[in-house]
Amino acid sequence: MTPIPTSTHWGHYLAEKKDGRVCAIYPIPQDTDPSPIGQSLMDSQNTDCRIPQPCIRRGYLKEQWRSDSTRRGIDPFVPVPWDEALDIAAQALRRVVLEYGNAAIYGGSYGWSSAGRFHHAQSQLHRFLNHNGGYTYSVKSYSTGTAQVIIPHVLGLPALQLMAEAPAIEDVLKHTRLVVSFGGISMKNMQINQGGIGDHSAREQLKGWCEAGIDVVCVSPVRDDVAEFLAADWWPVRPNSDLALMLGLAHTLHTENLHDKGFLRSHCVGYDKFVPYLVGETDGITKDADWAASLCEIEAERIRKLARRMAAEPTLLSISWSLQRTEHGDQPYWMITVLGAMLGNLGAPGQGVGYGYGCIHNFGFAGRRALPFKVGELSRDSNPVSTFIPVARIADMLLNPGASIPFDGQTLTFPDIKLVYWAGGNPFHHHQDLNRLREAWSKPETIIINEPFWTATARHADIVFPTTTTLEREDIAWGRAEVCGAPMHQVLEPFAASRDDYAVFSGLAERLGFAERFTQGRSSREWIQHLWQVTVDRAADTGIKLPDFEAFWQGGFFQLAPSQVPEIDFTLEKFRGDPVGAPLNTPSGKVEIFSDTLASFGLSDCCGHPVWLDKQEFIGSVRSATYPLALNSNQPKTRLHSQYDFAGESRNAKIKGREPIRINPADARARNINDGDIVRVFNDRGATLAAATITDRVRPGVIVLPTGAWYDPENPAQPGSLEVHGNPNVLTRDIGTSTLAQGTSAHSCMVEVERFTQPLPEVKVFSQPPMVEREEQS
Repeated sequence: MTPIPTSTHWGHYLAEKKDGRVCAIYPIPQDTDPSPIGQSLMDSQNTDCRIPQPCIRRGYLKEQWRSDSTRRGIDPFVPVPWDEALDIAAQALRRVVLEYGNAAIYGGSYGWSSAGRFHHAQSQLHRFLNHNGGYTYSVKSYSTGTAQVIIPHVLGLPALQLMAEAPAIEDVLKHTRLVVSFGGISMKNMQINQGGIGDHSAREQLKGWCEAGIDVVCVSPVRDDVAEFLAADWWPVRPNSDLALMLGLAHTLHTENLHDKGFLRSHCVGYDKFVPYLVGETDGITKDADWAASLCEIEAERIRKLARRMAAEPTLLSISWSLQRTEHGDQPYWMITVLGAMLGNLGAPGQGVGYGYGCIHNFGFAGRRALPFKVGELSRDSNPVSTFIPVARIADMLLNPGASIPFDGQTLTFPDIKLVYWAGGNPFHHHQDLNRLREAWSKPETIIINEPFWTATARHADIVFPTTTTLEREDIAWGRAEVCGAPMHQVLEPFAASRDDYAVFSGLAERLGFAERFTQGRSSREWIQHLWQVTVDRAADTGIKLPDFEAFWQGGFFQLAPSQVPEIDFTLEKFRGDPVGAPLNTPSGKVEIFSDTLASFGLSDCCGHPVWLDKQEFIGSVRSATYPLALNSNQPKTRLHSQYDFAGESRNAKIKGREPIRINPADARARNINDGDIVRVFNDRGATLAAATITDRVRPGVIVLPTGAWYDPENPAQPGSLEVHGNPNVLTRDIGTSTLAQGTSAHSCMVEVERFTQPLPEVKVFSQPPMVEREEQS
């Protein structure tokens, strides 16, 4: 039995099949710590969850754009032939363009999609829509949207570049004695690397910290946000109080004369404008350790001792993505930069700040070797439409056409969206306040989805095109910050009548009159060969010889030799060494502790330097009197976001079919909750059911319910119906982090929990939605 290579965002694998079905999935031998999520591929042709043929919502099939759009998620679907579904979708696209213009089409289509360079659903959709005349698009991401706005103002480089240039582990081992991690460095998150990963080496690299005697402080409400083997000193802060702790540390550094005055003069601007706020001259509030302790609930003397130690020993600060997904999430990312500047170690090897450290595997664990060429990928071509939104403001846009919002110094006006096209993502997973999203989702005239599985997004569409999964097509895998790649062979025949996204968009392009421009006359295999040749040519320009396509295709996983991939100096290292000759791309050329640009925006929630701002959703706020528990909706360890939630790896971790929710013993006792009880988690935005897991690894006042359980309302026809599966985003708040960044603030969310004593509703989302045949329509 010959193993067949395939790849995912959580690793490269070898599949075996028998009688047309996958019978085994193995990680490649080069992966020293493979992710068990790979076993989810065994269930990729689950007949209960797969979409077998094109389907159209019954009301839409009858009346098309004039149908009652509030029936999305309620009406049954009607299976239809491919040609008919393509004709109806093409007609809807044509009509919107002619009557409203291309800006009335929203094609942001946020989502991870698959690991392939060609069959990447979002890229396919964007290319198609661009050749159709353009579309309203989205910018930034749910993961790092706020960091992507604030970091360029403060450090003058793109956030994702800064994260990829995190201090290398080998440098930490050589040069660092203390790591202070705000939000943790979670092993479960490091299963993932966008586009694929050859070797999950993070665990072994982190074990080197233990052997080197590096101490770790974990600042998080959740103890296991760092690996247990690191034996970290756990600081169980009140959620969203990290900024107060940072200010308290900074106050000690300043008042005890422990800050690096030389670095602040030579490499930074604005420290003199920040200090009056820090010491209380501007508002009468001294941001000292005692003040910080009152907010973060860590003893003041402990804060002072840590500040002194940070100044005395080589220190690495790290900050997770989660901290910028909160109310005023731009402030801790700015303030940790100020802390690094005060310590004088920004840009020092192995020290400074690791932004998003370990939030995916290769942010911090890819080392210094950087691929000197760009791997080929499908070109999206140019978008003639200039209208866009910050990605997390989709519900605001759909609900408020014509309204305006501030964003990064601009004023944006929402378009009136008539058609939404989504491929490769699941907004009913990643967006906040899903009851509000359902209302917003009812506003467009037409919603078209490309999707292999009956996710909630597919269930809330008008036209659903069944698409293939990774195992059912060919592609090329090459992940972010990787020096290795792999062919992705087709393992299985396409499920039922499903087609790949390229075939779907080629069929639509033919009907709309631009098939030749979209396809360039190439088949899928010819595109894959073309993209590999582009990669070979780019590599050759840097002196690297890659195998030709046939050798690559037959050779399986391969890795470049260390001699082929140069070690690089990071941007902040070059700036540290020569702030005049290698300035940052900020107005001053330096680290902007005070930003004249941001101050000029005149925003009440983001001024010229980092500040503490009171929170609406915070333990101790007015709201917490009714909803006293802070919800931490972190990433799951059994899946990537909501992908393959129906598969064994994810479902086996559920309890009575519900997502587990972790709760501290004191909070459980106060509510008469026992381990394994089904509980109702609720606030005024919604309610969900989950299964209690009682643990002291979560601090009192906090509960942890991971994201990704497929959204499953008990009664879809009832607005605000109980969600029965454990999706935390029926509870989270849909509001921007700030008027600067407009990111997601999902981690600022207060709830209450109670035992659920009624008969347990059935989880239906892993079964086919209601279907009717055409003759049954009436």
